Amino acid sequence: MTDTPHRAILLLHGPNLNLLGQRQPQIYGTTTLDEINERVITRAQASGVQVIALQSNHEGQLIDWIQQYGPEIDGILINAGAYTHTSIALRDAISGLNKPVIEVHLSNIHAREPFRHHSMIAPVCVGQVAGFGWRSYLLALDGLLGHLGLLES
Repeated sequence: MTDTPHRAILLLHGPNLNLLGQRQPQIYGTTTLDEINERVITRAQASGVQVIALQSNHEGQLIDWIQQYGPEIDGILINAGAYTHTSIALRDAISGLNKPVIEVHLSNIHAREPFRHHSMIAPVCVGQVAGFGWRSYLLALDGLLGHLGLLES
């Protein structure tokens, strides 16, 4: 019997996502962050993948976690919130990781205010999923697992 390698992904949530379920439910829905995490963790476990789910309202903390967990993980799902549109530092951290990253958004950022149409991090990610509410996370997870060759058919 051979041991299979431990597989893990980092699920990062940026600013204000701790308020999901309360904040602007007409845009972001009524599903809480804990509920999203539970759904992603359950789906990932079915493919033998551990999820490390973290949220911060601080840009530097998100970067610290990318650097801290980078060597241990296979990839990242990230909803950087407003930092999507402003953070060169977060982009540089993702770029330096050399692991696949998928950008996630609950709302369709391209159908909202013009300042949300540009993502600083999209060019250094393998993909972007936006506009499907909490399901965006599961679609992104399936994309990442497929990219890693870990998705069970």
